[in-house]
Amino acid sequence: MLPLPRFLQPRPELAAFALLATATSGFGQTFLMSVFGGEIRAAFDLSHSAYGTLYGAATLVSALLLLRAGAWVDHWPLRRAVAVTLLLLALGCLTVGLAPTAALLLPGFLLIRFAGQGLSAHLGLTAAGRYFSTHRGKVMALAASGFPLAEALLPAAAVAIMGLGGWRMPWLLGAGFLLLFMVPLLLRLTWHAPSAAEAAREAGGTDNGHRRRDALRDPGFYLLLPAVLAAPFIVTAMLFHQAAIAEAREWPLPLMGAAFTGFAAGHLASLLLAGPLVDRIGAHRALPLALGPIGLGLLILAFGGGGGWVPFAYLTLTGATLGWGATAGGAIWAERYGVRHLGAIRAMAHGVMVASTAIAPVVAGVLLDRGWSVTALAGAMVGYVLVAGLCARAAPAPPAMRTPAGG
Repeated sequence: MLPLPRFLQPRPELAAFALLATATSGFGQTFLMSVFGGEIRAAFDLSHSAYGTLYGAATLVSALLLLRAGAWVDHWPLRRAVAVTLLLLALGCLTVGLAPTAALLLPGFLLIRFAGQGLSAHLGLTAAGRYFSTHRGKVMALAASGFPLAEALLPAAAVAIMGLGGWRMPWLLGAGFLLLFMVPLLLRLTWHAPSAAEAAREAGGTDNGHRRRDALRDPGFYLLLPAVLAAPFIVTAMLFHQAAIAEAREWPLPLMGAAFTGFAAGHLASLLLAGPLVDRIGAHRALPLALGPIGLGLLILAFGGGGGWVPFAYLTLTGATLGWGATAGGAIWAERYGVRHLGAIRAMAHGVMVASTAIAPVVAGVLLDRGWSVTALAGAMVGYVLVAGLCARAAPAPPAMRTPAGG
């Protein structure tokens, strides 16, 4: 049996949990929902706008709920937060799979977005940031690799199952998989997880650390947030309208499908490189650098013309920022504010991110409807990248860590 890498040896079970929790979030991610769009719209006679409105409304409400529920991981034993999250996610899968009317899709979408995209990802990334202070970047990269793992497995499995039993069957089988396999597995991995206070003491910080209100008073939080949001916002906006972009550039859909292999390769390669980089130079310095690849990719999309190499280059560089940004952006809050109240602080940032991914396709769609070209749209996104990078570079050092009373 091969020895574990040194960075995993302190708590291998919690590193495995971080990876599997982020992968489990795939049950509530848009990349899985995208394969059901046509079938669900046909089943309930929904227009594109009605279907998008249901999904967007559920996403926005889930972001608001996450602001409150994200602090569970600071106050509850991790295993309790895991159990509640997976039970809600399984209930969401059942609700979608059994929905007799379109009205009942809304609570189903809300549950899978809140417990899947929201809480499952939040629990995994919070665990990576909280329990691995020495090698936080490497473990954060491992945890973030759960996203491409789910991207590779879940949509393909859903399509195969739909071919056998219709669009409802994957949701029903998914609920059974979560209840019978993932709940006991993740509970086993988190059974002996230290509390948030214990993890803070082990990390060498104080028992108090920074609270969410301290982060809200910190100007650096607002300067860093645009860079943390950049990759999710831009990727959601551009990929949601990828068919329109391909049509404008006269790229056949098979070419775009092939180009997504570059997206996956860039995503995975950047995860391998970003972890050691964050450990070496810190998340604060690594975060603005992470925006470089997507900025270059958008410039290629804007000015590269209709050549067949353009989507490969653009998507590969976009995938690179997605992995690099997830690693640096996931580690930045623990590095800046400590780990005692990390759940509440991360939930605030994660909730804003979820809301931004609900708004992003609308913004891009309105601009395209108003006649913006692909060049103009990509150029606007480059402008956002530049501003976000400059803001992150300008963020001041974090405020001094508070000491416990009597300390």
